[in-house]
Amino acid sequence: MRQQAAREARERASQRKEEERQRKADERQRQEDHVREQHESAKRQADAVEQRVIELTGILSAALWKPVGPLDFKTLKDKPSLPTLDLRSDAQPTSPPRWEQFAPDTPGAVSRMFGGQARYEREKAIAEKSFEAALESHRQDETARQRRVVEARAKHAEQVEAAKKRVAAQHQSIEDLQRKVHGRDRHAVSRYFQLVLDRIQDPSGLPNTRRAAYVPESELLAIEWELPSTEVVPREKEFTYVKSRDVIDVRKSRPLSEIRQIYNGMAAQIALRALHLLFSADPAKLVTTIVFNGVVEAIDPVTGHEIRPELITMRATREQFDQVKLHGVNPVKCVQKYFGAEVSEHPDELAAVAPILSFNMADPRIVDPIDVISDIDKRPNLLELTPKEFEAFVQNLFTHMGFDTKQFKATGDGGIDCIAYDPTPITGGKYVIQVKLYTKTVAPTHVRDLYGVVVDEGATKGILITTSGFGPTSQDFANNKPLQLIDGTGLLYLCHQHNIPARILNPRRKT
Repeated sequence: MRQQAAREARERASQRKEEERQRKADERQRQEDHVREQHESAKRQADAVEQRVIELTGILSAALWKPVGPLDFKTLKDKPSLPTLDLRSDAQPTSPPRWEQFAPDTPGAVSRMFGGQARYEREKAIAEKSFEAALESHRQDETARQRRVVEARAKHAEQVEAAKKRVAAQHQSIEDLQRKVHGRDRHAVSRYFQLVLDRIQDPSGLPNTRRAAYVPESELLAIEWELPSTEVVPREKEFTYVKSRDVIDVRKSRPLSEIRQIYNGMAAQIALRALHLLFSADPAKLVTTIVFNGVVEAIDPVTGHEIRPELITMRATREQFDQVKLHGVNPVKCVQKYFGAEVSEHPDELAAVAPILSFNMADPRIVDPIDVISDIDKRPNLLELTPKEFEAFVQNLFTHMGFDTKQFKATGDGGIDCIAYDPTPITGGKYVIQVKLYTKTVAPTHVRDLYGVVVDEGATKGILITTSGFGPTSQDFANNKPLQLIDGTGLLYLCHQHNIPARILNPRRKT
């Protein structure tokens, strides 16, 4: 017995030893699996960051491989979707009651011998009354059902008619839009290009707010595109697993210079892609010039106020853009050196650039220089002024804007109608202003002449203001030069902004 007990004790000890050995082996395996999984997780995080950078830096190339072209107005029309008639339980009449469901059983011969016939007659009389009541109830229910069906069909017919009218009205609005677009109506063309912008897909996490405004006088399309902040660029570059602390930590961060480079590259690609798609969507050549402003919605860390600094601004004409082979360009160099774009050097600090053209100066929702209610609009019509009166009007406008102004005499002015001095320290300066009271497009020679005056006068900037518009040659020439071109739409915006009543109505439109 003692030998057997000792043997069993040895077996139990051996089993416990084997179990402990297996437990330690399992624990080592679990630790090894955990470490391997953490290393793989660190690699997955690094891969995800790298993929995000590729996504942000591949915006333009992704767009170039997709077919582009104008919107098909037919696809903008809603497809008819008529409501269906659902009568539910009223769709089919219920079966009327049958006598067989109420009739008592006929008595047999034996039952009749013991009074069964009399009972049967009594039960039959009761059954007949119940059957008649059931028939009447069914008739009433069926009458009510038929009434509900008639009412449902009438309501359905009204819904169908209303749906048809909605679809017809929407189709008519699209046809009106198409007609007005071909007629170069500023609101219709703005809406058309807004539809183009709304269809552009950005990587996830980027804002999708864009605005389009068309200026027919200059055949110019202004675009305001909301950009993300620099936080969209991953700060982390590489990850590593720290075994001693059992955490995944950042092994390598992205330097600020690289963050700025990636961000500005993304902004430049968004701008070039927008121009590519918008010019391609305009086979009728309604637009000869596009101005792109990329803005950021942010909170000023100093004042706590909401701000919208422009971080990129550029202008391109169709002819100029057609010369670029987008597949092979460096986006930032392309927009800066070829299109004369201003790109913020410190987007992380929300360091703004001065927009080539403020979007509000083109937005038809703010000001419409074509007055269609002239009989009741009492604002002075600028086209009814004399050239000298128009010069005085512009001088008065710049005075309201806070400039010190001086109007030149009609002769011997050296190509200057007005000089405006901005007293603001550092950013202020001398502005040479020329005005053109025109109903036709300003010739490029006037823009070149103004630039010569700016150089001769040593002025900070030259401003050419007209009641009409500018062509693409003038826009091209103004790029990379201290020149600002303000057409009739922009002029009326400035008047609107400073509460100066004005309109631009070609006298030939009067009736």
